[in-house]
Amino acid sequence: MEPELKVAFTDTSLDKFRGTMGIIEKIKEIEAEMARTQKNKATEYHLGQLKAKIAKLRTQLLEPPKGSSGAGEGFEVTKFGHGRVALIGFPSVGKSTLLTMLTGTHSEAASYEFTTLTCIPGIIHYNDTKIQLLDLPGIIEGASEGKGRGRQVIAVSKSSDIVLMVLDASKSEGHRQILTKELEAVGLRLNKRPPLIYFKKKKTGGISFNSTLQLTHVDEKLCYQILHEYKIHNAEILFREDATVDDLIDVIEGNRKYMKCIYVYNKIDVAGIDDVDRLARQPNSIVISCNLRLNLDRLLAKMWEEMGLVRVYTKPQGQQPDFGDPVVLSAGRGGCIVEDFCDHIHRSLVKDVKYVLVWGTSARHCPQHCGLTHGLQDEDVVQIVKKKERDDGGRGRFKSHSNAPARICDREKKAPLKT
Repeated sequence: MEPELKVAFTDTSLDKFRGTMGIIEKIKEIEAEMARTQKNKATEYHLGQLKAKIAKLRTQLLEPPKGSSGAGEGFEVTKFGHGRVALIGFPSVGKSTLLTMLTGTHSEAASYEFTTLTCIPGIIHYNDTKIQLLDLPGIIEGASEGKGRGRQVIAVSKSSDIVLMVLDASKSEGHRQILTKELEAVGLRLNKRPPLIYFKKKKTGGISFNSTLQLTHVDEKLCYQILHEYKIHNAEILFREDATVDDLIDVIEGNRKYMKCIYVYNKIDVAGIDDVDRLARQPNSIVISCNLRLNLDRLLAKMWEEMGLVRVYTKPQGQQPDFGDPVVLSAGRGGCIVEDFCDHIHRSLVKDVKYVLVWGTSARHCPQHCGLTHGLQDEDVVQIVKKKERDDGGRGRFKSHSNAPARICDREKKAPLKT
């Protein structure tokens, strides 16, 4: 007789498991009700409320359980370099092989699924910059509900600057739709911009609803119902575009992240030429073959273009520019103006700057005198001119300031006169 295997659950883990399963069941019930409901004018308010309920439940699913410290399981990978790129995809689509090709870091690759079980980082040296590339385990359908290691993979993806969705060119387009749906379920919006909706909670005054144009998807009544579903009774909301109900819910939730994504179709050597041509013409898509090393240089160029990194070279006064080690800026990490450039060098440098001289594509003429708000572009050269320090004594009778103490109590008392 083999010994019976018993698994012991603590009270905390059991409560967490039961709570998670309860939320997932509620989400599935609401999704089934939405599937049964016909879409027309009479049911749009009901469908809007159901969408708000699902968004609230999915937010609860991602939050740590009450009474915990907030730290959950994940992949501990320190940020390094000037940008971070995450590889996301189904198992056995070539993520590990792509990491090895681009970075030289060995990541185990095999013909069976789930070869990679943890996060493996690598560094891409491209255009004098260092870009961190993360090989993440493959995710499956239902990853947003915690299946596999989906939540940890998605958490690392949220901390990245850009996502590379690796797909198999020989398989159906359903994989791309499944992955996009899983990422949207946890608040990741791929290749989208934040909706132009102003929303602010207030303490009193009720709900103020305004719009700068005619709305076709949302009206005042539907907006009130969604806000009441979130128990918000005092708020100010302004629509600057014809947004949908989903856009309104994203603004109310306030925890959505809008990221750029490149769809990388691997294994084009086993697909037909017509399929490869169709995939290559889709927006934000690149076709490659890791087996034959095809089109990898185009992938790096597209990744560089989407990340929007700006290299700025320094020029000491009276010397040639230093083209060896650029200062790398980006809109997602601080900004790309002169003030951000000075902060990158040293925090205390901004207050000493008189003006800067700029050579490059951002300058109207070379060199151009610029202030702290001037926007820099790739491969600009910047020379910082500091303010001159004033002498303590001044010059002649035109003294800039006095050496006398500022306060009366600090003055030295003179000795009494002798009588």
